Amino acid sequence: MTYIQPEDFLGSFTCPHCGTIAKQDWLSRDRHFDTYGEQQNREIIIGNCQHCNEITIWRYTQMLYPDTGNCPFPNSEMPNDVKKLYLEAASISNKSPRGAAAILRLGIQVLCKELGEKGNNINADIGNLVKKGLPEIVQQSLDVVRVTGNDAVHPGQIETDNPEVVGQLFDLTNVIVEYMIALPKRVSGIYKSLPSNKIDGINKRDGK
Repeated sequence: MTYIQPEDFLGSFTCPHCGTIAKQDWLSRDRHFDTYGEQQNREIIIGNCQHCNEITIWRYTQMLYPDTGNCPFPNSEMPNDVKKLYLEAASISNKSPRGAAAILRLGIQVLCKELGEKGNNINADIGNLVKKGLPEIVQQSLDVVRVTGNDAVHPGQIETDNPEVVGQLFDLTNVIVEYMIALPKRVSGIYKSLPSNKIDGINKRDGK
C-alpha cells in the first residue's frame, strides 16, 4: 500500500485520519492557502483533508494534531494487541523516538506470539520462524526492529534518538504483518475459490 508521509504545505499526502492519499488545503492564522498556494513561514498551520474534511495542526514542520507522528497507518490485518502498541509508539514518535523504538520491539515480540511462538525470547522466536521457512526479507525486518528496539533500551551505536531511523521501524512492522498475515490470508482466500476438483488434483500432485 502506497504511503506518502505528511509534511507541512505538501499538496497531498496520506491523511492520518482516514488513511487516504488526498489533497490538502492549508490555512495559517491570518490567511488561506489552497493546495497550490505559495508556502509561507507561519508558526501555526492548519491542513484540511479534502477527502474526510478532518484537519491537521502544525507548528512549523511538526504535526501537533493528530498526535500520531508522521507514521503510516497500521496494516489492516495487524492483530489488535500489536496494533495497540504500534499506535502507542506512533503517539510518542515525535517526542521520544527512542521510546517509540522500544515499544515497537515489544510489538514484534507480541506478534511472534501471535504467529505461534512462545513470546518470551524474541531472538529465539525469530530463529524458530526461520526454521519454519520464514522468508529472508521478513527475518531481516524482524531483526532490524528487534536490534534497534534493544538499542533503545540499552544504548549502543544505533541512532534511536533520530526520528528518521525510528520512523523506518513503522514501515518494517507493516512489512512483517503484510508477509506473515495479510498476504497468506489473501492467497488462501483466492486458492479456496478454485473448483474442488482442481484443488483435489493439486493435492494429489503434491502427495497430500
